[in-house]
Amino acid sequence: MNIRRLLLSLLLLCPLSLSAQEIALQLYSLRNEMKIDPVKYHQLIGQWGISALEGGGGYGMSDSEYQKLLKDNNLRVVGVGADYNKLKTDPASILSEAKKYGAKFATCYWIPHAEGPISLEEMKAATELFNQVGEQFAKEGVTLTYHPHGYEFFKSGSGTPMDYMLENAKHFKFNMDVFWVQMGGGDPLAIMKSHPGKFPQLHLKDRKKGTPGSPDGRGDVEANVVLGTGDIDIAGLIKEAKKQGTKYLVIEDESSRSVEQIPQSVAYIKSVLNQ
Repeated sequence: MNIRRLLLSLLLLCPLSLSAQEIALQLYSLRNEMKIDPVKYHQLIGQWGISALEGGGGYGMSDSEYQKLLKDNNLRVVGVGADYNKLKTDPASILSEAKKYGAKFATCYWIPHAEGPISLEEMKAATELFNQVGEQFAKEGVTLTYHPHGYEFFKSGSGTPMDYMLENAKHFKFNMDVFWVQMGGGDPLAIMKSHPGKFPQLHLKDRKKGTPGSPDGRGDVEANVVLGTGDIDIAGLIKEAKKQGTKYLVIEDESSRSVEQIPQSVAYIKSVLNQ
């Protein structure tokens, strides 16, 4: 009985120790709070039991100051941003930023295009760029990923621009934002199942029930709700991520309630992982 109690206590204290998946946080979730007190909110992230971050930038601190803040709170940056135009003109600067933090992922969050859905031609050009730069990054130990944002699902012939990119991604992978994919009319779980191994990162973000979709990658961020309470199959996605070996389950909560909602979402992810 004592041994059973000890094992239960260890599981409660370290609920992710039996899983290869790690909960991470996209720091954009606290973009407003970080303007006020970055030290306080980095401390709070650690208190939530999160140690992996997508971000970088330093919030006005020197590199050494920011690295110390991360270390003091048992935090590390595992993914940095990869601006599309920088990927075209100065990919070395993105690689340098990733290496500064020891991050193994660099994510492009938006492909510049005319207002509305992206065209197949624009998607083909982006795919070519990502394959080219992704091959360079891979040689340096960094994986380039693309973050679908909902404007990629406009029907074009027999498929969508997203279908094209998924089929032709040879040297890059995906950091799928499940909220924006569903907003655009895609089925994030079906996509994941159809392309196993292409999703080392997921942006887990649930959507308030009854929220209308959007074809242009834009919408009301206040529709972000606590994971497991919206209309996206977050539990199914977490289970599929576990099956496929997805490394990071990244919480991104763009709502004004993020400080309140993030710890609840952490608890939900842990509950599903430990089922």
